[in-house]
Amino acid sequence: MQSNRIIGVEALLRWNDPEFGLISPERFIPLAEETGMIGEIGKWVLFEACSQGKKWLDKGYNLHVSVNVSAHQVHHQDLPKILEHALKESGFIADKLTLELTESAMMRREEEVVTMLHMLRAKGIRLAIDDFGTGYSSYSYLKRFPIDILKIDKSFIDDIPYENDDVAIVKAIIAMGSAMGYQILAEGIEQVEQLEFLKEQGCTYYQGYFKSRPLQVSDFEALLKEHS
Repeated sequence: MQSNRIIGVEALLRWNDPEFGLISPERFIPLAEETGMIGEIGKWVLFEACSQGKKWLDKGYNLHVSVNVSAHQVHHQDLPKILEHALKESGFIADKLTLELTESAMMRREEEVVTMLHMLRAKGIRLAIDDFGTGYSSYSYLKRFPIDILKIDKSFIDDIPYENDDVAIVKAIIAMGSAMGYQILAEGIEQVEQLEFLKEQGCTYYQGYFKSRPLQVSDFEALLKEHS
């Protein structure tokens, strides 16, 4: 937020169909969940993200790579084993990988999830809560889960600094998260006014169209060269 440097990327999934063109995850992810394919897709994404992260490290780009993990992966797959295999096969470094989980995915079978997340954290993998503030109203879980990053949901960012309720919520999240030792990432930054407000509040990172729209690898590397 302060230096304006690009320090990481989030893996985004698109389906490029020969007949229908680019299909967004809002359309195909629910179908993948319904048909049970989400597990294999999620596994493939983790392997691809780690592989690409290693390629960037080899090129001298010191980037963190974030990957969204579905509730299915959390509750029905052996995530520590899958990640160990992905990291070993790709050569990517564990502490450069961040897993993003939703609050709802973490709150089901809580004891098992706490144990699994501690296993991942012990390997050096960073953990982020995605869309923070839109799920469970009880924040007591923050004391139990080994979280590194809180991602403020875009719905709270859209109308700052002009909507008083959103301003109050964002200020509270940043103050609480910072006091608990978390890094704070704001999602969906599109306007300079949003960026300046978040800087003043002590937000750590941001992502959004203000910096860049989603890009393919080659275009992203061109963006990196512009900022190097």
